[in-house]
Amino acid sequence: MTTDASMVAPGRPRSFASATIRPAVSSDLARIEQLLVASGLPVAGVAEALSGFFVAEHEGTLVGVVGVEECCEYGLLRSTAVEAAWRSRGLGRKLVEHAIAAAEAKGVKALYLLTTTAERYFPSFGFAPTSRDLVPTPVLESVEFRTACPASATVMTRDLSAP
Repeated sequence: MTTDASMVAPGRPRSFASATIRPAVSSDLARIEQLLVASGLPVAGVAEALSGFFVAEHEGTLVGVVGVEECCEYGLLRSTAVEAAWRSRGLGRKLVEHAIAAAEAKGVKALYLLTTTAERYFPSFGFAPTSRDLVPTPVLESVEFRTACPASATVMTRDLSAP
């Protein structure tokens, strides 16, 4: 039987294509930041939001990361990156699905994200473009919205409150 992200409790390790998805811990921070820099993504605010991050690990090596930064009752999906050798295997998709499931399990009302390159990728997870004017204040106050991402970045959202 194949395990899919919705069948595994968020926070529990899960294997996928020889990689295990697990919650990030403080000792992962340096490697997470290296992977984000290598992927052209900002590292501002990562340390402060680390408790909402998940990593994919293969034989002790971190090969992917995704984060959900808590912003009151909302979440900011951020820092989705996969090591170059692991791309095109579906690992990024599994990381995002895991992050969404974790946010749903926590009762997050909606997820928001900023992207300059993946506006065609995230609709496959139910995200839709939105205006910055419609983003809740707690999300707008995040480092990503204030300084880390350019004003030209596409803003997207996914409602998690609907059954």
